[in-house]
Amino acid sequence: MKQKSKTIPLLTYIILSLFYLEILFRFTVYRGFVTAGLVIPILFSMVLSLVLYFIGSLFKPKVNHILSCIFLAVLGFFFSSQFIYYDFFKTFYSMFSASNMTQILDFSKEIAIRVAQNIIWVILFFIPFLFLLIFGRKVFSFEKPGLFFRGSLIILAVIVHFSAVGVIYLGGREQNSPYDLYYKNSYPVLSVERLGLITTTRLDLQRLLTGWTPGYEVANPYLPESPASESPEKTPVEQSDSEQDTPDGLPTDPPDDAEGEETEPPEIVYNILDIDFDELIINEKDQDIIEMHEYFRNVPPTPQNEYTGQYKGYNLILITAEGFSPYAVHEELTPTLYKMVEEGYKFTNFYVPIWDVSTSDGEYVSLTSLIPKSGVWSFYHSSKIDLPFVMGNQLKRLGYKTVAYHNHSYSYYRRDLSHPNMGYDYKGIGNGLVMKKQWPRSDLEMMEITIPEYIDSQPFHAYYMTVSGHLEYNFMGNAMALKNKKNVEDLPYSEPAKAYIATQIELDRAMEYLLAQLEEAGIADKTLIAMSSDHYPYGLEHHVIEELAGHKLDKHFDVHRNTFILYTKGIEEPIAIDAPGSSLDIIPTLSNLLGLEYDSRLLMGRDLFSDSEPLVIFRDRSFITDKGRYNAVAREFTPNPGVEVDDEYIQNMINIVNAKFYYSTMILDKDYYSHIPYPED
Repeated sequence: MKQKSKTIPLLTYIILSLFYLEILFRFTVYRGFVTAGLVIPILFSMVLSLVLYFIGSLFKPKVNHILSCIFLAVLGFFFSSQFIYYDFFKTFYSMFSASNMTQILDFSKEIAIRVAQNIIWVILFFIPFLFLLIFGRKVFSFEKPGLFFRGSLIILAVIVHFSAVGVIYLGGREQNSPYDLYYKNSYPVLSVERLGLITTTRLDLQRLLTGWTPGYEVANPYLPESPASESPEKTPVEQSDSEQDTPDGLPTDPPDDAEGEETEPPEIVYNILDIDFDELIINEKDQDIIEMHEYFRNVPPTPQNEYTGQYKGYNLILITAEGFSPYAVHEELTPTLYKMVEEGYKFTNFYVPIWDVSTSDGEYVSLTSLIPKSGVWSFYHSSKIDLPFVMGNQLKRLGYKTVAYHNHSYSYYRRDLSHPNMGYDYKGIGNGLVMKKQWPRSDLEMMEITIPEYIDSQPFHAYYMTVSGHLEYNFMGNAMALKNKKNVEDLPYSEPAKAYIATQIELDRAMEYLLAQLEEAGIADKTLIAMSSDHYPYGLEHHVIEELAGHKLDKHFDVHRNTFILYTKGIEEPIAIDAPGSSLDIIPTLSNLLGLEYDSRLLMGRDLFSDSEPLVIFRDRSFITDKGRYNAVAREFTPNPGVEVDDEYIQNMINIVNAKFYYSTMILDKDYYSHIPYPED
């Protein structure tokens, strides 16, 4: 009993310290006490407490004291750094990101500002460490406990761990449940809330080391035996010509015209490649690849339409604009952006979701039409696989000059590997793009330097990742905001809102210069410009975004609503596309417009001009269709006015979304496109 009286207080302190850190973290991230789902995080943190105490009790008292202080100092740093990272990037850093932390240090100045703004919270995360460091030897005993007591700790840790697992098992197993997040799904933001930061990090490390892929038992939603499937027994590609020509639900006999003669229905042509999946399956030994062949064989392809090939042979300029949003478009402040939105194709229901691991995930989605894999930099991993459908590779095969530029460090997020793999001659700061040193750098200056490199080499395809619109949105540390400050001084907005618009003025000037150069070269009417964002301006507080919007915004869906610019000189009148769409749809849309040979079954997005069912997918597996919105966290479907849907429809869409997540990851992990023959083969 004497031994226990000396050791239990220190053990209790460590347990309470981890409870404190977990609860404080939830309070700082969610700005309030979130008690729902607290049992599982507390149990798992208790397991770690027991393990840390056990390790910190194996040596002499002085060493044990030092080890215990180190443990709490590391935990204080870990919790506080995750809090700052979330405050900065609106997600949590993964173990993969942590292993590449030198990339994040490029934003050391901005991160230092965030730390200074939240210094009280940061200090609070180190309170357990500081107390133990200063008063530990006076309050606690660091003597090595007996063998029986240490053995009891191990047994207790095992019991508590399996108790936590038992709580997970006793709960529901639906999507985004603790069970789903623990065993099958990877969604860090929700996992931290429902499993705790410690457990989420442990799972992330396990999955990184084992090369884990989300473990859904993915039902192929396009197979007839799938109960949720509404697809025909054969996809249109596999049907005979007469079967293809008969729309579902209509009689198979062709109707008579006014004179009693039979009228042939129009032939349907699909955006597909000549792929014999049956033969591929027969000759394949890898069961995962066979499963993927079976899935893609049954995905309904997208029919060609009146816009197919409309811009065949055109030059293409594709832009991912940092932090671009509808709030950057003003008739007076950003007249060129306004002109391109109003005089081009108007996508009135377009979204750019934010993803898990890094801001480059938004760029990855736009350029590949694939959903990023959670836990890794998908762009970096994509540098090791075939990417035949990205614009660079598609157009390079046709003899286009293909170039890419980024006015930030050329190797950031390893774009030095991913972008050449997409078929680009790539330049950034540090490998050929020399620009004035400032932060952020000017999009206008980038255009002035780079346009001469390709404008006389037609046909050409230029890709830009801009940076002028980057946070922080203030007039002290943001060179672009300061440069354009005089243009926004009289706006009736807060300083962050003004600074944001000022950064977007630089993008507008870049676009003004680009259009002028195309006009001067006489190719403005032969150049298609497509521009989307990488994410909404999350560097602004939500209330500031609502200030710019002029109304309340739903954090789950509306905050991601954005603008997709698709413009060329000579569009007679604006054409509105009201169906839901997202950045996942950019590659198939451009491929169809340019009349390229691609297979619509092998991409996760859809041609925005097609009549195929629209689908916008978010990182928590929520989705939007033309029938309504499904919140996967609340597990609620809200139909559009006048629309009714049944449970079968909702489940079918859930299956489709899960399949797109799963097979996007498998394409990345298995280099699936290398198993598909292409015309040049």
